[in-house]
Amino acid sequence: MSHPVPIQFRNADMQAVEAFAGRIAVFADAGASLGVALRRLDRLSRGAIARALASDAFGKLKPGEAMDLAYPAGLAAEALVIVRLARRVDQATARKAGATLARAVTPTGLILLADTHPRAADIAFGLAVRAYDFAVHKTAEAKVPGPVTMMVADPEAVAVQAGPMAAVAEGIFFTRDLVNEPANVLTTDDFAARLAAMQELGLEVEILEEDDLRRLGMGALLGVGQGSDSPSKVVVMQWNGGKKGIAPLALIGKGVVFDTGGISIKPAGGMEDMTMDMGGAAVVAGVMRTLAMRKARANVVGLVGLVENMPDGRAQRPGDVVKSMKGDTIEVINTDAEGRLVLADVMWYAQDRFAPQAMVDLATLTGAIIIALGHENTGVFSNNDDFCNALLKACEAEGEGAWRMPMGEAYDAKLKSRIADMMNVGGRDGGAITAAQFLARFVKPEVPWCHLDIAGTALLKTDSTLAPKGATGWGVMALDRLVRDRYEI
Repeated sequence: MSHPVPIQFRNADMQAVEAFAGRIAVFADAGASLGVALRRLDRLSRGAIARALASDAFGKLKPGEAMDLAYPAGLAAEALVIVRLARRVDQATARKAGATLARAVTPTGLILLADTHPRAADIAFGLAVRAYDFAVHKTAEAKVPGPVTMMVADPEAVAVQAGPMAAVAEGIFFTRDLVNEPANVLTTDDFAARLAAMQELGLEVEILEEDDLRRLGMGALLGVGQGSDSPSKVVVMQWNGGKKGIAPLALIGKGVVFDTGGISIKPAGGMEDMTMDMGGAAVVAGVMRTLAMRKARANVVGLVGLVENMPDGRAQRPGDVVKSMKGDTIEVINTDAEGRLVLADVMWYAQDRFAPQAMVDLATLTGAIIIALGHENTGVFSNNDDFCNALLKACEAEGEGAWRMPMGEAYDAKLKSRIADMMNVGGRDGGAITAAQFLARFVKPEVPWCHLDIAGTALLKTDSTLAPKGATGWGVMALDRLVRDRYEI
C-alpha cells in the first residue's frame, strides 16, 4: 500500500540549512517581525526574504499559500519557499500550509524551518496526506520524494503530537488505495484479504463466506452479487481497545467493488468510475486501521459487505422479490439501487450480533445526493439529534464537509410495494432521502444511527486541499475524531 512521506523532526541546525541543496521552506507573515533563523537567512540571501515579504505578490497570498525564490543568492538551495503563515492559525490553515509544501517536495528533499510554531504537527500532517500519489500501475520510473526534515525547537514534543496524526494519515492512505484500485485487481477476494492482513495490527478479522450468509438469511445482499463470479462476503473487523463489556460503536460500509447497475445497466459513459462504489467499505477499513495503529481506547466494530453487481444469466432481475435477514421482503424495482440491499443485511447483522451503542453506515449510495449537495458535502441522515450533532461537530472540526438532510413519513410512503413489504426505490424525486428511508427500516428503534451518503465526496475529478484528484479518504478524519471525542475511555 501507499504510505505517507516520512517526516523527520530535528532541532534547528542552521549550518545544515545553509549547505542544503534541496528546497528550504520558511513561514512568515506580512508585517510580522522575522525570527532569528529568518533574519540569518535574509542576511545570507542579501535581503531577498525581506524584499519578498514587502512585495505585492506576497501580500496577495492567502494564509497557507506560498511563493518561491529560485536559487537564492548566498544559499546552496535550489529554492527558498516562503509560506504565508502566522503563528496563531487554526488547524485547517496549518494543514493547508503543509499541503502547499507537499507540492514543493522534490527528489532532492525539503527542509522546513518551523522553529516554535505551535501548529507544527498539523503542518506535517497536511504535508503527509497531500503528498499521496497512487502510481502502482504506472510503468514509468516512480518519482520518489526526497527526505523531509522539519526543524523545530522541541522535536520530541512535536513527534508525540504527530503520532496519532500519522495513524490517521495511514488510514487515509489505505482508504484511498482501495478506492483507486481497478476492479480487476480489487475483487471481493482481494479486498477481504487486505482486511484480513490487518490482524497483524491487533484487529480481530472474520470473513463470512456465501454459505455463512445464506445460513444467516442475507437474501438482500446475496441477490446483488449473484450475477458475478466474485463471491459475496461480509468482513467483520473488531477493535476492542476499551473496557470489556462496553457495547461498541458500529461502522458499516457498502463494498460494491464494481457496479454495472446489473440488469438495469448504467450508461457506458463514466461507468469506469464505478470502481469507487466500494468507497464506504474503504472508509470503514481506513478508520479501523487508524484505531488499531494509534491503539484507541474504545470498542469499535467495522463491518463491510463486499459484492460485485454484474449482469449475466444468474443476475437479479427487476421485479424479483428478495428476503432480508430481518425477514422483510423487498421488491427489486431497479437493480442499480443495490447498495441499500447490501447495507440492509449488514446493518441488521451488526445490531443482532453486537447490540452497538450507536451505528454509522457509509455508502456511495445515490447520484441524487450529488445533485443536492455537489462535491463539497456528504449527505447526513439520522434518527437521533444528539448523535447526529456529535458527528456533524466531528466533521466540522476536521474540515470534512457534511450537511444534514431531512427524513419523514411522506418520503417513506414512496417505498410502498404492491407485492412485497417494500420496494428498493421510490422514484427520482428525493432519491437520496428515500434511500435513507429504506435503510431506516433496518435500524432498531433503540439504536442511534447516522447514514452518510458519500457519493459526491469519496472521489473527485480535481485536486482538493488535502488530496490530489481521485480518492479523497473523506470520513477517516471525522470518524476518528468522533471516536476520540465520544467513545474513548
